[in-house]
Amino acid sequence: MVGNHVSHSKRRVKRRFEINLFKRKFYWSEEDRWIHLKVSAAGLRLIDKKGLSLCLKEAIANGLIKNI
Repeated sequence: MVGNHVSHSKRRVKRRFEINLFKRKFYWSEEDRWIHLKVSAAGLRLIDKKGLSLCLKEAIANGLIKNI
């Protein structure tokens, strides 16, 4: 996403809004192994709320993850 950085004097300079991504290692109990995922901050909250296995199933169904 692109927007403007606005200073105190109201000067506008183009800037980019980057995604807040993290590289995290999760333990997948159904497969009894560790997996490495690059997830956003919202994705981390979603994994905490729903659980890792349900989030992985939804991500595979939506085409977000190709192979695990």
